[in-house]
Amino acid sequence: MLFGMPQTAAPDEGAIKFEARHSDGSLDAQRFGDLVCKLVAWREILARTGLVGRDAALYGGYAYGNVSGRVGPFPGTRRQRAFVVSGSGSSGKPRVGIEDFTVVTRCEPESNRVTSSGPCLPSSESLTHGAIYDLAPHIRFVFHVHSPTIWRRARALRVPETAAAVPYGSPEMAREVERLYRSSPLAEIGILAMGGHEDGIVVFGRTAEEAGQVVLRYLARAYEAECRC
Repeated sequence: MLFGMPQTAAPDEGAIKFEARHSDGSLDAQRFGDLVCKLVAWREILARTGLVGRDAALYGGYAYGNVSGRVGPFPGTRRQRAFVVSGSGSSGKPRVGIEDFTVVTRCEPESNRVTSSGPCLPSSESLTHGAIYDLAPHIRFVFHVHSPTIWRRARALRVPETAAAVPYGSPEMAREVERLYRSSPLAEIGILAMGGHEDGIVVFGRTAEEAGQVVLRYLARAYEAECRC
């Protein structure tokens, strides 16, 4: 099934901006269950800290935030490093399960296309997730959260930032991530701020725990910086 998702007018939080080549179907619990459980656990932690979710007073009421984890084979071919990602809009749910995740098998920023299969459409940030997995084969988990506390303190915390003119979920964002990985401390610290995506923060790591600890560590540092003002 082919879903061509056009750009939408602001506010467009959560709108899919890529061409989604998606096949409907359920995920194999035996193959993907352990990975999904790790993602569900960290999604719950991020939701309880307000880093993913839905708030009628924020971002036009759209759900925000998403999580993903790579599946084998490793290291995999660039643009075809498959990953399980939370479904579009699922961040607004109080609880999620395997039915709220899908598998992205191919990301092509050059043609603005994502190929996926599962019970739901992939997150609107799937191109960005795919671009990050292409940076290095040891990157196995990516979390996209919203944190005004980190975002407004990004420069003070020396968090690399994408250019303000670059929209989320776009081929331009994929290229920005690649640029930052080559020209900033991003490879060492595993966190970036999305300069043109209000409150948007992306973290990554070798494990779900590593990615989660990065965002919580920087959240603590941001609160500490605010306390000193």
